[in-house]
Amino acid sequence: MTDPTLHARPGEMPSMLDKARYIAVEGPIGAGKTSLAKRLAEHLSAKQLFEQPQNNPFLARFYQNPERWALPTQLSFLFQRLDQLAMLERDGAGKNPRIVSDFLLERDPLFARITLPPGEFALYERIYAAMKPASPPLPDLVIYLQAPIVALAERIHKRGIDTERRITDSYLEKVAKRYANFFFQYEAAPLFVVDAAVLNPVDNEKDFQLLIERLGEMRSHREFFGYAG
Repeated sequence: MTDPTLHARPGEMPSMLDKARYIAVEGPIGAGKTSLAKRLAEHLSAKQLFEQPQNNPFLARFYQNPERWALPTQLSFLFQRLDQLAMLERDGAGKNPRIVSDFLLERDPLFARITLPPGEFALYERIYAAMKPASPPLPDLVIYLQAPIVALAERIHKRGIDTERRITDSYLEKVAKRYANFFFQYEAAPLFVVDAAVLNPVDNEKDFQLLIERLGEMRSHREFFGYAG
């Protein structure tokens, strides 16, 4: 593994990107977090740790009937994420690989609060508290993609995934607001906020290179990137 300090100039501390062994890319539905995480993992030659919505047997039914299928959908994702993190701890121990993920376990309750009625949410909270690792692995760097509802809806429509066709603007608005509140208060790891309304680092090579450049310059705990040049 390349020494991260090799990318720093003489006498200068390495950036967050240089030091980070575990990077999480986050954002609401349609922001492009998984696509960016894949591109970033390829760029860094990192191991990928991604959600697998195609393996959630309840997701399609949730979009058709949220009231009926919200709890099993949420629990299925929770156990999937827990299994992924357990694999991260097991396989990563002693090897110190570089890892890029497209989720944070800590934001799992975010969707539960939106979709579950009070009684089911109370049950979910008990299950979450019982199953959550006492010391879950924390990312060294979090990249948060934010975008307005119009941009999110447009990207969801463009990618044409059947299970997402029933997502409403009102649901997207709730999700985006919860994400904004969550990351406004987030302090667990260095945070790099990207304005995904004006930047498209997934499809635009110039924007991706700008993103890498700015990440390479990041040294404070929280930074915002909104210039598309």
